[in-house]
Amino acid sequence: MSSDSPIQSFKDLQLHPQLQAAVDKLGYAEPTPIQKTAMPSIMEGKDVAGLAQTGTGKTAAFVLPLMERILRSRQKEEGLSPEELALVKARRFPDWVAMNFILVLVPTRELAEQVYENVLKFGGDSGLRAVSVYGGVGYDKQKEGLRGGVEFVIATPGRLLDLYKDNVVDLKQVRGIVFDEADRMFDMGFKDDMKYILTRIPKDRQFMVFSATLNLDVLNTAYQFGAMPVEFNVSRDQAKAENVEDKIIHLGQDEKGAFLLALLRKHNPRQAIVFSNFKMNVPRITQFLNDNELPAVGISSLLTQSQRNRVMEQFKGDSDKNILVATDVAARGLDIKGVDMVVNFELPDDPENYVHRIGRTGRAGANGIAYSLVSDRDVDALARVEGYLKHKVDTDFIDDAQIPKEFKAMSSDRGSKDFSREFRGEEPRRGREGGEGRRDGARRGGGGRDGGRRDGGRRDAGPRGGGRDGARRDGPRPQRDHGPRDPNGPANGPTPVGASGHGPSAGAAGGGPRRHENRNEGRRHGQGSQGQGRGRDRDRDRQGNGQGGGGQGGNGQGRRHDGRRSEAQGKRHDGPSGKRGHGGGDRKKIPPPNPMPKKNDGIGKKVAGFFKRLIGS
Repeated sequence: MSSDSPIQSFKDLQLHPQLQAAVDKLGYAEPTPIQKTAMPSIMEGKDVAGLAQTGTGKTAAFVLPLMERILRSRQKEEGLSPEELALVKARRFPDWVAMNFILVLVPTRELAEQVYENVLKFGGDSGLRAVSVYGGVGYDKQKEGLRGGVEFVIATPGRLLDLYKDNVVDLKQVRGIVFDEADRMFDMGFKDDMKYILTRIPKDRQFMVFSATLNLDVLNTAYQFGAMPVEFNVSRDQAKAENVEDKIIHLGQDEKGAFLLALLRKHNPRQAIVFSNFKMNVPRITQFLNDNELPAVGISSLLTQSQRNRVMEQFKGDSDKNILVATDVAARGLDIKGVDMVVNFELPDDPENYVHRIGRTGRAGANGIAYSLVSDRDVDALARVEGYLKHKVDTDFIDDAQIPKEFKAMSSDRGSKDFSREFRGEEPRRGREGGEGRRDGARRGGGGRDGGRRDGGRRDAGPRGGGRDGARRDGPRPQRDHGPRDPNGPANGPTPVGASGHGPSAGAAGGGPRRHENRNEGRRHGQGSQGQGRGRDRDRDRQGNGQGGGGQGGNGQGRRHDGRRSEAQGKRHDGPSGKRGHGGGDRKKIPPPNPMPKKNDGIGKKVAGFFKRLIGS
């Protein structure tokens, strides 16, 4: 069958009997425009680039024809009529073997699960197998599925490369590659990953790319790697689906909560999605709706994969949670039947995301309505959206009588409670409103950048010894018991470190030498002083009262370098014990060394005496 032949129904596609049975069972009769145009070319083995609005069946447009090619590759030629034999030879993959597979790359986990479910649904009793590969879940199940051999691998780029580097996936077995929502993958930073994968798969693979919005960068990448796609654009003249009615409501930023309640109560949708630009807004809006008796669930990147799956099950199921609050992560890949209303709490910065958001309603030909709440913060985004759509978006109004006057207000977006920990099932963190900010962590025994250093103490060992700054960071240093106060010392303040109970220190009285002078004296004579108790050697003094060398009176409160010198001197002059003195007791006072005699003194005297005798004689 030629790709130029008109397609009116799925029977006109002449699908494999097992595949046609699955399509009939699902109740599909007439293909969508993108399916009519793209499927014949894919079945013939051509590269394809398809552009169509969301909700128009793009997933089936590549899954069904690829399944057709695989089934025809397995079909035996014996007993076929000439027409059937020609069809098999035209559609099958040449030299298809058991370990070959089709690789479908998607940007999000939700889209991976959706494509996976479609493969299982369309596969029916054909025996075609698939595995979904994405992050946020364990590796074991995915590795087990890949080792058993599958025909379809639906993956996000990051997790696929992890498994490739673990030698679980053999990219040389890829016979066809599909980029679903390729522009979104580029936006999310997967461009380099996509190129890495394209360099490692066979060059004769079939190349397909599909999206609701397709930029030039995606096609340039396709051409760069040898693909020559046939382009199908079934939405060239319209950026959004015809069966979706979108409107905007102008209001103040603080009025968005009340208007959101008014819209949901007025239309009473069976299922609705509220979009926000910010993931931290999702729990706020969700809590706000629940507080006002509108059951809602939220989904964003704050949730683990298991939590996201549970949220989607609640929303899709028969529970009363019929409102989903989401970020753009849900705008791509969520194919939920029955969503009849979408609300943009903020307009997206990227106008293409606007198309994807409102495309969550009006799926499969059904009618849908989309509202956007536009405040002064959304004016620039509105201009970009209207420029992309090439027309003005209709403005709507809500009667004052329909706007609720009494309701539980939404938490402020500034200083509001962080629900993300509760969203993940963790205990909420007490913030500043509870009197425990992060800055007070040090006073609670550690925490903050400096742990327990700000107040000069360790959590386990009292005041810190050693270090350049000791306990001088904050406030006065802690008092220590140094014995009785020196009556000749300063009138106010703590007892100087040099003035211990073992005897007065030189220079301890008021009017003594200044600190740097004491330091110099201590270096020359080992005398303790009031100034020596300050600075970085305070920590050595804490280790024991009076146990240090270098003090003239034996008080041992000298500086660190003096102590080391005195210790060495004690070993040389204090006898065999080598113990340092304590409090001016047994240790001998070490006299200063005698000046060294000058060289040639004896010769000079002899010469002088010789001349005296010579002159005198």
